[in-house]
Amino acid sequence: MNKVAIGFACMLGVATCALIVKASPAVGVTATLIGRGTYGPFHVKTSGQPLGGPNALLDYEAMAKTNLDTVVQTHNYAPGASTGWHAHPGPVYITVLEGQLTFYEVDDRACTPKVVAAGQGFVDTGHGHIGRNETGLPAKDMTVAIAPVAAPFRSELPAPGPYCSF
Repeated sequence: MNKVAIGFACMLGVATCALIVKASPAVGVTATLIGRGTYGPFHVKTSGQPLGGPNALLDYEAMAKTNLDTVVQTHNYAPGASTGWHAHPGPVYITVLEGQLTFYEVDDRACTPKVVAAGQGFVDTGHGHIGRNETGLPAKDMTVAIAPVAAPFRSELPAPGPYCSF
């Protein structure tokens, strides 16, 4: 191996370590995997259902051009818990089951809180966010993440977020 290749490999290793050190892992959040399943390509569109049909009041569309996995988990949040800043390769459907959670998007310059209470949902686009339990009570959610087959469904982002101080 020549000196340039060795130098490049060393620089890459240092950069990787620096990113790991700056990542913001989850604190006070316990994840439980319910299941992971692979789906073939599909296209679902409910608009156009006949009046009185079972989906007459729903206008929804989803499409997968290639195989994909869905990853279903629950997360228990202690008071003050945080998911850490992270991203997903696809959308994540988040339903708060107990308590209240607050989400912040990584690209929101105003660091606007999105408060989601029990019985409400939030769709994460995958660009990057943090979920926090900013209450003094426990909270719980259920997530359905869309990911490439057998690939990771979460990647860590540097902390703090670029527009939030945490």
